[in-house]
Amino acid sequence: MRLNVVESGQGDRVALLLHGMFGSAESWWRVTPLLEQRGFRVLALDLPGHGLSPRRADLTIPQAAEAVVETVRSVAPRAPVFAIGHSYGGLVLGAAARALGPELAVHVDAPFSIAGGQDRYMLIEEYEKNRRSRTPEHLSLRDHYSRTDVAVEARAAERFDAATSASISCGPGGEWLPEAGAIVVRADPSGWVSDADARRFESLGVDVRSIPGAAHSIWYSHFDEFVAAVPEMFGEV
Repeated sequence: MRLNVVESGQGDRVALLLHGMFGSAESWWRVTPLLEQRGFRVLALDLPGHGLSPRRADLTIPQAAEAVVETVRSVAPRAPVFAIGHSYGGLVLGAAARALGPELAVHVDAPFSIAGGQDRYMLIEEYEKNRRSRTPEHLSLRDHYSRTDVAVEARAAERFDAATSASISCGPGGEWLPEAGAIVVRADPSGWVSDADARRFESLGVDVRSIPGAAHSIWYSHFDEFVAAVPEMFGEV
């Protein structure tokens, strides 16, 4: 499965950006220019069932990860990859990391497991209800969203396919942990990366960095703090 890619910038290094559930490649609109300034060739992907990427009603996390690897290697076959994955995108990055072999993997407030076994039709209905609620009027109630954030996320919701995304929680489930040397940036407190999770990841050689008071989409609410938390990618060249 080849995914839709929004490409910008020039450089020998690739910055791979994977959005969260209900988002799209456009979710990184404020992050992308900074990475371009730092000399990256930026590849922002629409994950399956999101944006302009294909739909697949029997999607699994390994299949989503395989699609990411296939897409990146088709576009930039030999370039070193520095990857950022948010939430669902961070989970997919965990599943893709071994095959992708990134120079750096940054997981932003991401879960690293899914329980599986969900009722497909009930979950599709729940996701579809969530999708319909993500209107400009509703999203504008989020104090940390700018007008552009609202427009971008409302457009992503219009393109979101509930059946594709629900499918990943209807199979056997699984766990895809961050690898040693990876970075986890979490909100503090976080609904996705608990203190116990942070200690566990650190025992595996993962660097956990916390941003107090941040929203789940950390760069929307705390952009400067998010950038400062990952100098490996956003620091001065």
